[in-house]
Amino acid sequence: MTGAVEVLVSIGSNVDRERYVAAALDALSEAFGELRISSVYESEAVGFNGSPFFNLVVALYTDDPVATLSRRFKQIEADNGRRRDAPKFSARTLDLDILTYGDAAGIIDGVELPRGEILHNAFVLWPMAEIAPEQAHPLNGQTYQALWQAYDRDQKLWVVPFQWRGQTISPRP
Repeated sequence: MTGAVEVLVSIGSNVDRERYVAAALDALSEAFGELRISSVYESEAVGFNGSPFFNLVVALYTDDPVATLSRRFKQIEADNGRRRDAPKFSARTLDLDILTYGDAAGIIDGVELPRGEILHNAFVLWPMAEIAPEQAHPLNGQTYQALWQAYDRDQKLWVVPFQWRGQTISPRP
């Protein structure tokens, strides 16, 4: 692909959450420049009994292909103590997932785009609706705001205070 593409990325952590979310924002900012950042949300662990997560979504622009981006995110996770030998549903220092890559759809370089959890997990959809409300889901064409307004699953999450580099990320006024 040529030219910069907008990528929506989820960030999650349930181990030393403030530290690892800030580390992810630092690494992404250093690699990609200016980020559009959602509020930070706290949510119960999904799929296992564990400490609550901090979750947020950032938008960034890159001309990296999906494979390069995926490798880069895995390296950021590893640099921050993420263990690949841990069970899928377990505590983690840092989780970075490509949610969307422009309007790409399908399995690209081994990455499902758009990521399926967008339509299932409030901790992904709500922050997406916050930073990209009018953007349409590449497969069903509905905006993230419309998808969030129609969301009816019982997942509890709430905005939590968070500062990064001296700026208040959340709560928003």
